[in-house]
Amino acid sequence: MSSNQPPKESKSASTLEEIRATRLEKVEQLKRLNLIPYAYKWKSTNTAADLQDKYIDLKDGEEIDLEVAIAGRIIARRVFGKLAFFNLQDETGTIQLYLDKKRIQSSMDNFPDAFNNLKKLTDTGDILGVTGNIKRTEKGELSVNVNTYTILTKSLLPLPDKWHGLTDTEKRYRQRYVDLIINPQARQTFRRRAQITASIRRYLDEKGFIEIETPVLQGEAGGAEARPFATYHNTLEMDLYLRIATELHLKRLIVGGFEKVFELGRIFRNEGVSTKHNPEFTSIEVYQAYADYFDMMELTVNIITTAAQDTLGTLKVIYQGEEIDLSTPWRRVTMHEIVKEKSGLDFHQFKTLEEAKKAVRKAGIEVPDNCLSIGKLLNEAFEQTVEETLTQPTFVLDFPVEISPLAKPHRSQKGLVERFELYIVGRELANSFSELTDPIEQRQRLEKQAAQKATGDLEAQGVDEDFLTALEYGMPPTGGLGIGIDRLVMLLTDSVSIRDVIAFPLLKSQSVAVKSCEYNADKKVES
Repeated sequence: MSSNQPPKESKSASTLEEIRATRLEKVEQLKRLNLIPYAYKWKSTNTAADLQDKYIDLKDGEEIDLEVAIAGRIIARRVFGKLAFFNLQDETGTIQLYLDKKRIQSSMDNFPDAFNNLKKLTDTGDILGVTGNIKRTEKGELSVNVNTYTILTKSLLPLPDKWHGLTDTEKRYRQRYVDLIINPQARQTFRRRAQITASIRRYLDEKGFIEIETPVLQGEAGGAEARPFATYHNTLEMDLYLRIATELHLKRLIVGGFEKVFELGRIFRNEGVSTKHNPEFTSIEVYQAYADYFDMMELTVNIITTAAQDTLGTLKVIYQGEEIDLSTPWRRVTMHEIVKEKSGLDFHQFKTLEEAKKAVRKAGIEVPDNCLSIGKLLNEAFEQTVEETLTQPTFVLDFPVEISPLAKPHRSQKGLVERFELYIVGRELANSFSELTDPIEQRQRLEKQAAQKATGDLEAQGVDEDFLTALEYGMPPTGGLGIGIDRLVMLLTDSVSIRDVIAFPLLKSQSVAVKSCEYNADKKVES
């Protein structure tokens, strides 16, 4: 065997090409030994976490005469003459493998040189299955005292240095699979995300809501002010759009007789990318017949506090070092009131757009060219002076009609609609309306939006004729709610960027190139 021994991976093998070549030779060596480097199956009896919990009271130096089977990835190797220590990581955590030459050779007598082959042909990153007894070493480390081993998957590329990890943030997102291997916090974030969505679905199910899937490909993008992704269906010879919201189809279901519906799913908007925005994201929209936006405020509180309690066990959430108190009541304030509070501008007093623009500019607020109404200017003042200051949960109520084409007119405030947005840590987390059910007024608003679209406004909606037809059959009074799932997960996992909570965020394309990287050799220190 010595004449066919593959070169040893070390500091001298400093490039990915060299390391990969070394490992490929090890694959061939395994095959020459009639070993399968890519196994078909393995049956474990325990997980790492299960063993750590079950034998937490095992005394130093004690061993249990009961064989277990476990599999995972080798994340560290410390090799000595007749003894080796591997750290094995599975989905639940890590456990040490105690590898004694005499014991392994005795248990694997049909495989000559089993211990030396384990030392020479395995690397960090390999996936290994072992059987053995549980022991706690004299130094207090719970370990599997290995009897037999099976190489389940031979890794061709090395893991990043365990102490430094993936220091390139963008590389963490591009190679999420590596990030998940070496970063327990990343794995915990996505476990928690799954718990949050499960909690939301469970709560709504208990309250009698049913989830119905609506089309992702739509003939007319609607339900939000956003630029859609466009495509073309060859067979039907028609333009189609990836949905920018689930709203209009869920409302069709309310027209059809369902009284409590929701959908939790992917939304697509052809917009910019930031720590708060990804072109593909997840939202939940909920619609309830015979309800209004006050009912939706209560529902919003219940959904979020239940998710926090279920996943964190508390309503005191630490986000970027600051405590966010999710206990009720949450503040409620109108957009007019909060803009006046933060900027000193009272938009109720403005009689003309020019008067409003002059006052806004004097207050240091930029006026975009498309601010063609006092209502739009109010929203601009809110976004520039208020939004990022709303750290604790705050419902901002009663928006201008100009920016809310699908919301019902306010019962007592002319020019406003019954709409709220929820803000936490300076980010919009939820949006809700008392839904517009008047088909005539809805047509007028959508046609006005379509006119703006015709002048080049890429985020304006068109006229969805089928939706308007549905409204003419009659939609009961309805409250609607949308919650950004990614932003909620950011809050409950203390994540600063939306990319941290989306497993595979969209990134700018780059050419694939193998770069020279230096990796530390396995540290040979005693366990």
